[in-house]
Amino acid sequence: MINIIGYRKLWLGITATLVILSAVAVGLWGLKFGIDFTGGSLMELTFQNNRPAISELASDLATFGAENASLQPVGDKGAIARFTTIDEPKHQEILGKLKEKFSDVEESRFESIGPTIGKELRTKAIYSIAVVLICIIVYIAWAFRKVSKPIASWKYGAIAVLALIHDIGVPIGVFAVLGHFAGIEVNSAFVAAILTILGYSVNDTIVVFDRVRENLLHSGGDYENFDKIVNESVNQTFARSINTTLTTLLALVAVFFWGGESVKYFALALIIGIGLGAYSSIFIASPLLVTWEKINMRKR
Repeated sequence: MINIIGYRKLWLGITATLVILSAVAVGLWGLKFGIDFTGGSLMELTFQNNRPAISELASDLATFGAENASLQPVGDKGAIARFTTIDEPKHQEILGKLKEKFSDVEESRFESIGPTIGKELRTKAIYSIAVVLICIIVYIAWAFRKVSKPIASWKYGAIAVLALIHDIGVPIGVFAVLGHFAGIEVNSAFVAAILTILGYSVNDTIVVFDRVRENLLHSGGDYENFDKIVNESVNQTFARSINTTLTTLLALVAVFFWGGESVKYFALALIIGIGLGAYSSIFIASPLLVTWEKINMRKR
């Protein structure tokens, strides 16, 4: 049996370090928001032959009326251009001029969002994540209402949310770094990934907590050995957590490499978050249960 709980200070120290580094990254660089949240237009172009130089393409777009265009190469023959919001007639005009100069160019995607809508979407994204976290606390507190010793039921929910803050905080920090150094933007797909991580990770945590609850009920009130009961519960669910996560990650890795540019970073966020979710359910949530119980014992 692995003594996971015995090394809880190590696991919690690693967790604190990752969260602090993520917070520093967000504080220093922030997130690079896509047009979903800032407003603007996005045009994805694909060239049948050789793609022109990015600097040349940016200059042409500015000449054609796409002001302040920033370009990101996609593979060997594609490019994504982002610029200020334009209407449909202007979009068709720019596209027509591009096709006049580059006969082999095709438009793969076009999106345009106004700045007001972008700000509203960003606010709703923050609210949706906050509401999900609150609902998780309430649900877990209700589900574990029959287990009040030695840890109150609402604390299971609070600890699950603390673990989830790690699960979503680190991916946010990673994307702050990617945004600063690689120009990777976060958009509505990133928010969907964060919400997916919340649901997946809390499911893994509840499986562990449920085994703790069962073992507590079977212990006949042996709360003096709470740390041993939790450690046994984690070991009993360890293989399930790892195997379930690995099978999910295999699919996500395939999506990341072969799913196309539009879902690549959505898959990356899920890979990071779901991997961390397996870690947090084993090495964060359960040790926090024991740590909280130890603190309560000192206060008595």
